[in-house]
Amino acid sequence: MKQYLTTYYQEINQKLITQKNFTKDEIKDHLTKIQFFQHERLIHLIVTLFYALFALLSFLLAFIHPLLLIIPTLLLIFLIFYVVHYFFLENTVQALYKQYDQMKACEKKRSIF
Repeated sequence: MKQYLTTYYQEINQKLITQKNFTKDEIKDHLTKIQFFQHERLIHLIVTLFYALFALLSFLLAFIHPLLLIIPTLLLIFLIFYVVHYFFLENTVQALYKQYDQMKACEKKRSIF
């Protein structure tokens, strides 16, 4: 997903630099992809929150027996990777919002003439 999102973001940036004109269909397609990426972001947020909850609960288990400290350590490692990935999704989707605004602005300039 990270590669797909990065590639798509770069393609749209390139079009914004070179093309400067966008059809309604291109803008609609961009908005549809934003919705897909928002859904992906929501799913990752839910998974990240559950990993955090399970990590906290497993730390409570570690107080019962020190050998159980392996479980929260593993969950904490996974949690760190999920948080990093979630922030990537969050920041990139927000960048897509800005691209959408730029595309709409290009469409308005074109429709004036």
